[in-house]
Amino acid sequence: MHELSTHPVWHAPPHRGDRRTCQKALSAAAPPRAMVLLGMGRQNALRLLGMGLWISTALLAAPRAEPTPAPEAGAPIECRLDVRDAPNDKGTALEICWRAPADSADITVYAIERRDPETGDWQPVGTVSPAVAARDPQGGFRHQDRRAIEPNRTYAYRLAVVRSGARGAPPETLHTAAATGVARAQWFNHDRLPAAIAVLLFSASLLLFIRWARGGRDLFIRRIAGLEAVDEAVGRATEMGRPVLYSPGLDPMEEVATVASVNILGQVARKCGEYETRLIMPNRDAIVMTVAQEVVREAYTEIGRPDLYDPNDIYYTTQSQFGYAAAVCGTMMRERPATNFFIGHFYAESLILAETGNATGAIQIAGTDSDSQLPFFITACDYTLIGEELYAGSVYLSREPLLLGALKGQDAAKAVILALLLGGTILMLAGVDIRPLLG
Repeated sequence: MHELSTHPVWHAPPHRGDRRTCQKALSAAAPPRAMVLLGMGRQNALRLLGMGLWISTALLAAPRAEPTPAPEAGAPIECRLDVRDAPNDKGTALEICWRAPADSADITVYAIERRDPETGDWQPVGTVSPAVAARDPQGGFRHQDRRAIEPNRTYAYRLAVVRSGARGAPPETLHTAAATGVARAQWFNHDRLPAAIAVLLFSASLLLFIRWARGGRDLFIRRIAGLEAVDEAVGRATEMGRPVLYSPGLDPMEEVATVASVNILGQVARKCGEYETRLIMPNRDAIVMTVAQEVVREAYTEIGRPDLYDPNDIYYTTQSQFGYAAAVCGTMMRERPATNFFIGHFYAESLILAETGNATGAIQIAGTDSDSQLPFFITACDYTLIGEELYAGSVYLSREPLLLGALKGQDAAKAVILALLLGGTILMLAGVDIRPLLG
């Protein structure tokens, strides 16, 4: 593009003479300032006009993009179906995945069917509404089928895209897609990876504490008053020449509280054997009675006094709850034991037993994992083992390295869990969202 000008081109004169002479020559040869400014304004205007004409020509010459026509009602809709193996399972589930069509405003439901491998008939799997359908990570919809899926077997599915018709008209099936998939079992469930890591860490802590306990390291266990008083209670019964009564509760042998009670019974029997004190134990369950007889016999044998064992002192009463309570209360009133142990799981009879023993003036040591009965034992007994103190009783009394290491490992795991709960609570209160880390 050529530049146009309305004033003559001016050339500076050659430099001759001194500075003042050059300035006079420049002033005489230069055109007036008003003419220069007028010429520059016209030149810029012509430049802008030329640029505008060039841009307009380029826009007119460019091809126009034709608008995409809107899909007509009833036009065919394409919907791709994909059947995948469900992850982290035993090969008993398949995932049906699909993407929503471009024109999905009027779609009512997606109807899913599966072909029976035996008969070849199509059977309904379910109908999924677009509003509540589970979203696929790749942007589509997803539905999981777990009905009688066998591993390593091919299953055929088809998906019908259904749109609601006009008022009074039946729904219209717009498109049908089909696909097949095979369910396969996975060796490892990645959803349970945090649990696997926790189990490994917990097992490592158990083994570490057991090794320390067997190596002779002094592992701290807090003082439990009820268990510290066992020597005193058995010693008092010995001084008074009265027996010791032990009740293992009302639950059968498979309950945890009864197992813990039998473990404590072994340590109490050792103390009674060392002090040559009679041990009486009424039972509500015949299996518990049999186990208790063997535990007491073994305890007496270990201390070298098998002659002190009398099987008639460990006897069966009745299965009736209050019949058992009446039998134990009758024994306490007749035998007048100096020490009563109520260790195990108790129910409404707990207050009856504790009040009767208190009336005889005996030292009473109770322990239960029943929250509803703890208040009665705390009120009527001298010492009470609360909750997990019952489970730690046998370890506390025996100091056996294997049990002691296991107990300390459990305490360490509980401390870690409490620290994680406290840290998570603080982070949530601070506004940090930790839910993605929890899955």
